[in-house]
Amino acid sequence: MTVYLDLSALQSVPVANLNRDDLGSPKQVRYGDALRIRVSSQSWKRVIRHGVEQDLGEKAARTRMVPVKVQQALKKAGWQEELAAFAGAQVAASAGKKGIGTEKAGHTSVLLFLPEAAIEELAVVCTEHREALKKGLEAQEMAKEKSKAKGKEAPGQLLPPNRIETILKRRTASIGLLGRMLAELPDANVDGAAQVAHAFTTHTAEPQRDYFTAVDDWLGEAETGSGHLDTAEFSAGVFYRYATVNITDLLKNLEGDAKAARTVLTSFAEHFLLSLPQAKKNSTAPHTLPDLAYLAVREHRPLSLAAAFETPVASDQGGFSRPSRNALDDYARNINRLTGERNRRFHGHTVIDPEEKFTGLGQAHTSYHQLVEAAADAAFPASGTNAEGQQ
Repeated sequence: MTVYLDLSALQSVPVANLNRDDLGSPKQVRYGDALRIRVSSQSWKRVIRHGVEQDLGEKAARTRMVPVKVQQALKKAGWQEELAAFAGAQVAASAGKKGIGTEKAGHTSVLLFLPEAAIEELAVVCTEHREALKKGLEAQEMAKEKSKAKGKEAPGQLLPPNRIETILKRRTASIGLLGRMLAELPDANVDGAAQVAHAFTTHTAEPQRDYFTAVDDWLGEAETGSGHLDTAEFSAGVFYRYATVNITDLLKNLEGDAKAARTVLTSFAEHFLLSLPQAKKNSTAPHTLPDLAYLAVREHRPLSLAAAFETPVASDQGGFSRPSRNALDDYARNINRLTGERNRRFHGHTVIDPEEKFTGLGQAHTSYHQLVEAAADAAFPASGTNAEGQQ
């Protein structure tokens, strides 16, 4: 039996551009034959991941700069620049059977996702094989001089592939939570336990343009005009947000450690509710919180409530927040009727106005923290048992 934690939130965001397209405009989606503002899952997922890693004290990095970082670590340890750069390139070349390609700047050709502590471990491997690396660099330089074809000589794998692969395959809790895909090292792949949906406005919304100027503080008194002028786009609206965590997969990725899984799950839930993408924050400061959060622990399959807004909500006394909350409650109540309230261990909510009463969203809780803890208690029902209730 598979167990999931579903997380839904309604959040009013004022003037902002949380997630831009290639032209700098807020991203959009047409849903229910109405144009909405959209925030991509990757944008929100990244800030959630950073929050989880900070909570757990084990940072990971999604990067192409592993060879460069190894080179910097070796230079700091006193290596000559040329040998350090060669060693960094060898880390990529010695990964697995065929190695990972690198580009001119020393970056890997693909993104890696690994613990930050792995850089020190890779530097240690290079130090242990410094003589082999030194000889390899000398042989490469001699071959270049002989052939007059710079950069075309491949010195082979001078570091132990198994050790390099083991380090690159190492996991953190956030890797177990969000997954990792690396075609060059198939054994390093991790099926992520969390799924995050694109957020979208519950109502029709379009980008708006802002014409702005910047004043040059040192212009003379006789000089007029601005030092800079431009236009930017922004949007505003009430967003429906959704994510789900496969708790069974999370336990598997964490080698059955229920205590660790609960810690990761509650951290993810709290940062899902409290985080906000950081784009354009200095010029918009849109630091709001969800005015409604709904959590459900389900068995067999997750369930998004996004279809509650396939018909865009209409404003109520000029606003969309309250009608969005009512629309979500109405849809949840009908979904509960269709499913017969089956395969659901828990559901509950917390709302900005405690006087609002909802019949489709489970028990009311006073705070995000109380709601998250109640959901975690249902997901991990007793000490010493896992999410499936097994010893």
